[in-house]
Amino acid sequence: MAESIDPRECDVHGDVEDMPELSDPDEEEEDDEEQWQWMEEENQPVTCLFCDRLLSSVSATLQHCTAEHQLNLIDLIRKHNLDDYGYIKMINFIRSTNCDASGLMGLPDGSLPWDSEAFLRPVLQDDPLLQTDPEELCGQEGSLHQSSRSESHDALLQRTQAAEERAQRSEEALARAMEDLHKLKLLAQGLVLNAEPGRSGNLSAVAELREDEDEAYFDSYGHYGIHEEMLKDKVRTESYRDFMYRNPEVFRDKVVLDVGCGTGILSMFAAKAGAKKVIAVDQSEIIYQAMDIVRSNQLEDKITLIKGRIEDINLPVEKVDIIISEWMGYFLLFESMLDSVLYARDLYLADGGSVYPDLCNISLAAAGDMQRHQERIAFWDNVYGFNMACMKKAVVPEAVVEVVKAETLISEPTVIQTIDCNRVCLSELEFVSDFCLKIKDTTDCTAIVGYFDIFFDKGCGNKVMFSTGPQVMKTHWKQTVFLLEKPLSVQAGEELQGKITVRKNKKDPRSLLVTFDLRDRKQTYSLQ
Repeated sequence: MAESIDPRECDVHGDVEDMPELSDPDEEEEDDEEQWQWMEEENQPVTCLFCDRLLSSVSATLQHCTAEHQLNLIDLIRKHNLDDYGYIKMINFIRSTNCDASGLMGLPDGSLPWDSEAFLRPVLQDDPLLQTDPEELCGQEGSLHQSSRSESHDALLQRTQAAEERAQRSEEALARAMEDLHKLKLLAQGLVLNAEPGRSGNLSAVAELREDEDEAYFDSYGHYGIHEEMLKDKVRTESYRDFMYRNPEVFRDKVVLDVGCGTGILSMFAAKAGAKKVIAVDQSEIIYQAMDIVRSNQLEDKITLIKGRIEDINLPVEKVDIIISEWMGYFLLFESMLDSVLYARDLYLADGGSVYPDLCNISLAAAGDMQRHQERIAFWDNVYGFNMACMKKAVVPEAVVEVVKAETLISEPTVIQTIDCNRVCLSELEFVSDFCLKIKDTTDCTAIVGYFDIFFDKGCGNKVMFSTGPQVMKTHWKQTVFLLEKPLSVQAGEELQGKITVRKNKKDPRSLLVTFDLRDRKQTYSLQ
């Protein structure tokens, strides 16, 4: 492997002949914003709820259901006053039961056949109908009906043809842009990984071409402090090491992909465990230090490092036998890095291969810590003699990541979600779950505490697991604390019933929104 070179020290000014020829942006500026918006909103084929017809958009599906099946979905939403969850259940009920459209409008108010929580599980993966806000649908009804009444068949045909032409132009522009971006990334990687040690210069022009998306996230992993913290987390790092070193038969002569390799510690564990080849991928600047680390340990013949997002690069192999990654964030799913691991799994993992860790649990427990509640919530009732209680509305929704004292737990823990990394779908990373906390002490519940457990299980003769709960040695993940605005009085032996909803924040998909329904209270927390 070539010497690691800082991109800013590479000379590109004299290599005009090597620069890839890019498409001219001036030729493709016309109506860009309108085209992208149209692609996002309209170019989503939707399967009809009642037949096999594939429609061009959600709005086309609504019109088709009304015209061909005599069922107005918007009227059905309004009749039963369906909220987001009710709407999702209804769509999945219709898809899973293949029910007759004619019988749905006659359903009486009250008990509905889709009330079961089982209908929250999507029948179709990435179903566009499930990604639609029912309130927005109802707000669009007027324009849909007006369009149906006023436009002739010929006019609709013309609109369809124009839309198809816009779609084709947009797809061609997108393909050219992606090809250009890929050329530039290959150029940058070639200059960084294969440049002669004596060359110097400036690669800042190429470096500035990286995507803006997720820049702050990946930049944060370019700082050395975060890697030091993770490496010093002995529970985390030694669990990965022990899994690989104690199960060499899993890695012997295998091709391994390390997604988000950081300093390369997991890649080196895999190489030492007997892997034939390890491909380590990371988008952050830490990859350049990883190159030096790999060379310093004479492992460059086994480990290949690639800078880039796994979604954007091409691996030097078609398939890999094993994917390893330390993707876990606070409350397990914060940062959404599992999305990238699943992308790599679906594209590169060979039949019979496995992702490690392979199993994960998310657990909840009730806590009673009046001192902590006083410090963070009740504090605002009297601040140097002034009432600042209005601040609670801003403070409470912020989930807190901190070490929880085990003695403050007042319930048995309960698992609310289990994730099999070899089987889970992307849509299942957002979920709703009922839970029951068995209370151990008669006291006040001041918070719900969340944490996760990790398992290296599949095909392992020596299974390894670790927990991030408050009852065991602390990790850098600590615990996630959801403080209640007002404590709840609970009794020993009581079963505290609740419901939790976990979803991505649409404005920042790497952050989480967590909603608790607890007794008569409902509170949404952000984790960002």
